[in-house]
Amino acid sequence: MTVNKIIRLHRGEDPLPIKDGLNPTRIRIPEEYDGQSAYEVLQEFIATQRSRHPQDDEAALLKRFRDAEVVRVRGVEKTILAPHDTLHAGNDLWFYRIPPEEKPIPFSCEIIHSDDDLLVINKPPFMATMPRAKHIVQTATVQMRRLTGNNELTPAHRLDRMTSGVLLFTKRKEIRGAYQKIFSDRKVSKVYHAIAPYRPDIIPGTRWHNRIEKTPGIMQARIVDGAPNATTIVNDVQILNSDLQTSLKQKYGHDHEELALYELHPITGKTHQLRLHMHAAGAPLLGDDTYPRILTIAESEDHNKRLCLHSHSISFHDPFTQHPHHFISTPQWIM
Repeated sequence: MTVNKIIRLHRGEDPLPIKDGLNPTRIRIPEEYDGQSAYEVLQEFIATQRSRHPQDDEAALLKRFRDAEVVRVRGVEKTILAPHDTLHAGNDLWFYRIPPEEKPIPFSCEIIHSDDDLLVINKPPFMATMPRAKHIVQTATVQMRRLTGNNELTPAHRLDRMTSGVLLFTKRKEIRGAYQKIFSDRKVSKVYHAIAPYRPDIIPGTRWHNRIEKTPGIMQARIVDGAPNATTIVNDVQILNSDLQTSLKQKYGHDHEELALYELHPITGKTHQLRLHMHAAGAPLLGDDTYPRILTIAESEDHNKRLCLHSHSISFHDPFTQHPHHFISTPQWIM
């Protein structure tokens, strides 16, 4: 077993590399764990996880130490730890989690474009963009890293788990920040397609401009008084053709109103912005598990009834070459 080996980290180097598409986990040691051993701290963390793999037992814990996959970081130095090594408050402890078992998603990502810098996919509904909470392996980031063998793949932006459509990844760490910045600086034009009940008062040119707030831990966002921070423009509205109209009404049990395809252009990117704006306008999206009411887990995970919201296209000028990019994906409304 390799123990107490101190290694100087190079600039930008992570203490542990991405492994099998998964980033390592970092714990900052709190005061109540000051003076405990690395084994004790890690054992407590694993035991109290919200979701835990059944094989993440004592043998798996000890294997992490044998494989030199438990390290402490202080400044620019990392120390490979043995189980008995003492930790102190403020230390950063790095290791690999064993992802909990997940129910496979019966859809896969489709590659739209690939070059030396970028990978663009059509993300299916029900798949999170990045690992979070109980969705770890069944995420676009991990799936595409494993498919391509490129552990440096990183999304430049995010789509909600239930939203399908265009999702852009960078292929190399050194260019990641530039592409993420054009999204955060709102230099990317986005167009979404959505299906909802037809409302004659929602017409091309309709503009919603208000304030949206969302409280952590509460699923529904809300429109409140105050300085506007969310803007959406309706580009187009088309009544669905009779075949799709009939199919969707039968699938969703929505037989009392005509359905329409709405083309939406969000100027801002607040959480649930398009879903909340459409709901507030009297046209909640078909298959929405949060508006107007929060569905049960069984209802929201019915893979036959997707949220009818799709990231149709993104357009931007490349931050390095200024070359114009325009990526489009076609939705599959009937899964």
